[in-house]
Amino acid sequence: MSLSKEFTEKISAIVGERGVISDAADMAPYLHEERGLATSVADLVVRPANVAEVSAVVQACAENKTPIVPVGGATGLVGGTLATGGVVLATDRLNKIIEVDPLNNTMTVETGCILAELQNAAADQDCLFPLSLGAEGSCRIGGNLSTNAGGVGVLRYGNTRDLVLGLEVVLPSGEIWDGLSALRKDNTGYDLKQLFIGAEGTLGIITKAVLKLFPAPKSSITVMAALPELEATLALFDQTRQLCGDRLTAFEMISRIGMELGAAHVPGVIDPFDAVHPYYALIELTSPRENDNLRGEIEQVLEKALESGVVADAVFAESDAQRQELWKIREEIPAAQTREGASIKHDVSVPVSQSVNFIIEASKRVSQALPGIRPCPFGHIGDGNIHYNLTQPADMAAEEFMARYAEFNRIVHDLVVDMNGSISAEHGIGSFKRDELAHYASPTKISLMKTIKQALDPDNIMNPGKII
Repeated sequence: MSLSKEFTEKISAIVGERGVISDAADMAPYLHEERGLATSVADLVVRPANVAEVSAVVQACAENKTPIVPVGGATGLVGGTLATGGVVLATDRLNKIIEVDPLNNTMTVETGCILAELQNAAADQDCLFPLSLGAEGSCRIGGNLSTNAGGVGVLRYGNTRDLVLGLEVVLPSGEIWDGLSALRKDNTGYDLKQLFIGAEGTLGIITKAVLKLFPAPKSSITVMAALPELEATLALFDQTRQLCGDRLTAFEMISRIGMELGAAHVPGVIDPFDAVHPYYALIELTSPRENDNLRGEIEQVLEKALESGVVADAVFAESDAQRQELWKIREEIPAAQTREGASIKHDVSVPVSQSVNFIIEASKRVSQALPGIRPCPFGHIGDGNIHYNLTQPADMAAEEFMARYAEFNRIVHDLVVDMNGSISAEHGIGSFKRDELAHYASPTKISLMKTIKQALDPDNIMNPGKII
């Protein structure tokens, strides 16, 4: 759509010259789509500097029935920030850390703060903000909240929605809902903040949040275990969890192809083992106590696992540099796949007890459909979230492979649903998975979501075309 001169001048008056971008080249960073699968187009990028400006911009858009697409770090993977015209509302100027309260174990922040900066601010107060994911150096907390991001700490700390006490939100009318509570107990009716966490900007724009903090870890140990077979993954996870309890912070699975692609395509990714193994588990224990013998605990687990054949070998990170090297193997798998060729990605979850069965059966089904396809499962197997990515056959053209995207989605997602799983574990729905959600969700669920959307945003101006 084309915006009138009068409307553009009104927006400029609200946010000032610095807060408006209309030049195509300057707008480009705000129209970025991480995977390059679609094009985002806007008439105007607006960069408000405070909640009052956000409110006034949204009110103007509501009066003009102009679509608004909120954009944070633009690191999402499901097309949640794609625009087809109208206004893109960027949050990068809403980047203040308002307060860190170590005694209350909370942090009050604006929506445009970069996740890594929040982690650092918490650490400066000897606290931990545990949300951690690969894009933490560029993603913004508003996007994390809007997608209910997961990451590597879910096993111990939960998803993003578990780390939030309060929100401030600008509603589609321009009204401001002040739910910026720092209370852990507030039993006064509906928990409204949960409407907006995971809503991907379709119900309002999150402008501030009160986040939970935790005691900073004083002890940690990171180890990578080599496994003789996939089935050993859950056996090792169960043994580690039984002995180490809540000190088990992360348990990540890596397949051999993930290790090989990383070593082939990503500088600094090195296989730490002399022998070849089919699967690996990256395990991290942490404790807020300085003298906890975490190494002794995990050595006890590994000793029994080696004796029983559950584990074939293991390497410990003896320094922070070595810890980063081990985590690099896990974190660079998506980049390595991209450099190898076309990849059809699935962010799914099943009950933890079914995760190995899922990988085995899914690999069987996709290989029957396309011999030579290269499944590359990896991820947060400790919480049932598997990134089940499919790399093109070595002798197949990328375009030919990607033309079968819908076919492989159906194969994988049918199995996920049969196992009582989710077709989106931590990335959200956005525009890329909207039709998949409509296909698999119950009519009652879709109806409820549409009812909420209609009640809050009757003119469908807030991030239209996403989720439903």
